[in-house]
Amino acid sequence: MLRQGRIGLSLLLLRDAVIFSSLLMMLSAGLTLTYMTTKVPNFAHGDFATLNVYAGLALVRLLNVSPYLGMIPAFLIGGVAALVLYLAVLKPLTDRGANYVILMIATIAYDMILLSLINISADYLNRVHKLITRLFQLRDFDVELLGQPGLFVVAPFLAFAMITSLYIFLNRTKFGVAMRAAIENPSLAEVVGININLAYATSWFISGGLAGVVGVLMPLYMTCNPDIGVRLLISIFAASILGGLSNIYGAFLGGAVIGFAEVLGTGYLSMALGPWVVPYRPVIPLIIMMLTLIFAPKGLAGVDWKRFVRRVG
Repeated sequence: MLRQGRIGLSLLLLRDAVIFSSLLMMLSAGLTLTYMTTKVPNFAHGDFATLNVYAGLALVRLLNVSPYLGMIPAFLIGGVAALVLYLAVLKPLTDRGANYVILMIATIAYDMILLSLINISADYLNRVHKLITRLFQLRDFDVELLGQPGLFVVAPFLAFAMITSLYIFLNRTKFGVAMRAAIENPSLAEVVGININLAYATSWFISGGLAGVVGVLMPLYMTCNPDIGVRLLISIFAASILGGLSNIYGAFLGGAVIGFAEVLGTGYLSMALGPWVVPYRPVIPLIIMMLTLIFAPKGLAGVDWKRFVRRVG
């Protein structure tokens, strides 16, 4: 009986790991995409998702709209929030010669503004519409597919669809190739007539859109609060750094590794040592991030795997 219980718990942990890693893949890919354009870590990235946590809450509770139908407006809301940061804050500062430290501080300031707006929205929904806006979930509004929560099917499908779409867009479309050229070598791209500003603005919009889609789905999986985006930043940065901050496809791999490590690591440690381990879950991505920066500063994408296999063999 005890063995069956452990097997059942392991299957639940595996399901949670698949969901969390799929969401983290999309978040880390978005962060990596913005870093590739400005070379500055965006500390407001988590709040692009949190904005849509509350947009999704309003859609579900007030309009009785499925969270899955909210993914399209969520993409637009997240994209616009990211675009405002780039066009209204980072680009003017860059044009004036601001260094990466100033730009990084600017993203932190924007994060604080968004966090304030999110708290105001949460208070409005709570006081005017009497909704629970802190420490809430929307799991009851999920659908059931094949005997499992719909998110278990939708999240990995979305992650796969997005990485496939990004690959096709960046490698098989004229604008995508131009955008990639503008990101990799802006000086040369400008010489051959590529609109760098448009390419950068598009990449920021896509980045925020990815975070927005994740945000509207997050309440179906985890307990949400106005600071959920800030708390997820450790995992997002760890995934991006592990994948290689300048490799969009590596971000998906990093998200998968960090997601599974967090969920399975915390789950099995709590079974072995007790539930007191759970609050220390952020330590896992921090350790992985530290080891990555020490032994593989360019991330998994920068490792010469052929040479590594020859040495190990």
